[in-house]
Amino acid sequence: MEVANRMKQIAPSMTLAIDAKAKKLKEEGVDVLNFGAGEPDFNTPQPICDAAKKAIDEGHHKYTPVPGTVELRKAIAQYLEKEYKVKYEPTEIVASCGAKHSLYNIFMAVINPGDEVLIPSPYWVSYPEQVKLAGGVPVYIECSEANEFKLSPEALKAKITPKTKSLVLNSPSNPTGAVVGRKAMEGIAELVLKHKLIVVSDEIYSKLIYGEEHVCFPSLSKEVAAQTILVNGMSKTYAMTGWRLGYAAGPANIMKAIGDLQGQSTSNPTAIVQKAGVAALALPDSEIQKMVAIFQKRRDLIVEGLNAIPGIKCLKPAGAFYVFPNVKGLFKPGRSNSMELSDFLLDKGKVAITPGIAFGAEGYLRMSYATSEKAITEGLKRIKETILL
Repeated sequence: MEVANRMKQIAPSMTLAIDAKAKKLKEEGVDVLNFGAGEPDFNTPQPICDAAKKAIDEGHHKYTPVPGTVELRKAIAQYLEKEYKVKYEPTEIVASCGAKHSLYNIFMAVINPGDEVLIPSPYWVSYPEQVKLAGGVPVYIECSEANEFKLSPEALKAKITPKTKSLVLNSPSNPTGAVVGRKAMEGIAELVLKHKLIVVSDEIYSKLIYGEEHVCFPSLSKEVAAQTILVNGMSKTYAMTGWRLGYAAGPANIMKAIGDLQGQSTSNPTAIVQKAGVAALALPDSEIQKMVAIFQKRRDLIVEGLNAIPGIKCLKPAGAFYVFPNVKGLFKPGRSNSMELSDFLLDKGKVAITPGIAFGAEGYLRMSYATSEKAITEGLKRIKETILL
């Protein structure tokens, strides 16, 4: 029996593969330190859990409207207006089973076969694969370490062709933690309007930012908002990765198409989780900032430690919870690329790290610091000792 041709061009998620391998070794009793998964190690805040328990007790067990309950969509709209001064009606919002699901829905709803989709590189592993599933053609915009991996208007302009349909923005970035500043965003917006591009703005890390401004792309102007589909969710900000609740917001006609697609695939996100999502959006910002402060302390620890290891150079990211160190100085026979080095560190040092090639950037590794300071300190020690073997 043979799979469909579309599946033959899809690569499995290397981040999930590394995470699965590390967890399997742990189950076998191996002491593995896992820096692979982008998953906060905090427990989901108690008010969110309480809301889910209450939803169960009160009988919220049934189907909801496909794009999510009106209650949830109103809460999302109020949150986006309060946080970023961008206005949406509930009919312009669709809640899905995680931000990844929202992204898949978007590409399927707006991309035609042969459409080019611009993706800044390094990129999150699922962007190009989802574009290919929709029949689109990923076109990469190289963002250099010298420019802190930030997308510039000049780099974007050089890649636009008559076939360009869409641009993916991800700030703060996974895997680099790069944050695109306001001036650059305004320059990008000018090009978007000039060339009538559809922007998919993945802002899932918008609250995980350290001392810099997060520029919500559709907030730049009404004209920009009309060309933008905003993506966000609960996983990162509220430590709700397993709950699977994300959302997209954008022009009503696009949101209707996404709702129609979702209606023929997953239908609504889990009813109970939608109640939890309303509670999450009502959390005071001070609760989120407690987590951000811990992440920032971990970031400083891991950046300092990596830069102290000969052969490694690491920028200090401004957002998210990843570092993306340059490890070309560690390459040697047997570990002459990021995949081989990643395997070597897992096999010999029992440290799980994702190779940069998974994100379109050979010569780098991605490490998540969404783990304890103790684990970071021990992980740095193991890396330093292992590369001497």
